[in-house]
Amino acid sequence: MTKPKNTLLLVLAFFAIYVIWGSTYLLNKIAVQELPPFMLASIRFTVAGLLIFILCKMLRIPLNITKKQLKNCILAGFLFLSLGNGFVVWALQYVDSGLAALEIAAQPLVILLLMRILDGKKIQPMSILGVIIGIMGIFLLVSQNQIISNENTLLGMVMIFMCMLSWAYASLFVAKADLPSNYFVNTGFQMFAAGIILMIGSLAIGEEWILPTQWSSPVQYSLLLLILFGSIVAFTSFNYLLKIVSPEKVATSTYVNPIIALLLGWWYLEEQITTQSAIAAVVLLTGVYFINTKKKLVLFSRFSSKNH
Repeated sequence: MTKPKNTLLLVLAFFAIYVIWGSTYLLNKIAVQELPPFMLASIRFTVAGLLIFILCKMLRIPLNITKKQLKNCILAGFLFLSLGNGFVVWALQYVDSGLAALEIAAQPLVILLLMRILDGKKIQPMSILGVIIGIMGIFLLVSQNQIISNENTLLGMVMIFMCMLSWAYASLFVAKADLPSNYFVNTGFQMFAAGIILMIGSLAIGEEWILPTQWSSPVQYSLLLLILFGSIVAFTSFNYLLKIVSPEKVATSTYVNPIIALLLGWWYLEEQITTQSAIAAVVLLTGVYFINTKKKLVLFSRFSSKNH
């Protein structure tokens, strides 16, 4: 049984996952140029989780959850944030922020295929067309000479794809899992768990932790924005949407995220937008559109019926 929808909340939540998340690629890219990736992600999520707990206490929101809910929060945090985000931050050491966002634009394709494999959901004809177009877009993106010739960049792109698989599976898991009903509580436990997991991983591989007083001003501001908006606001909105609308609709944020990331990376970091990247963006986002569209599917069905 779906929960009643609040139109204003839906609009604000979609704005958060569309626009705010689109800017996080730039913020992570700025920070990871100075800080170790897993340390960066660990601080972001641990602090964000603690702030949410404090906010819940101030608002008198109970933090009591069941053992099953705690277990599910830890698993979701691991899949979404430790794997799905932590390794994206690692990959940003070698991949431009815009290219990373553009590759992640293929996430609806991955979710659709996972829903077919895991849930047996039938793929509609227009969605199949979208998958084919999406694969063509990914090929155009990763077949560029500057990517193929650079081993680290190619490794980063492969790592981002693995993160996409983790994030896509987590989206399907969260949509059905028994999690805290309050979205702040849900987000807080997921973030705090992911932060601790990333901290353990960071220490295990010997990353050098740097005191905040030694960070440059751009890194300090970037991490502050990542914690407050990229983590607390956007991820809470994301968890809210996963319970209210379908995973495919939530994944439509990938229409907007790569465009914002490409423009911000070009504007602030002078990242190059090649002609092939621009073409890949158009092709890939066209595929994502066909995967998610409903109207086109109806038109396609009418056209087919007239020709048979």
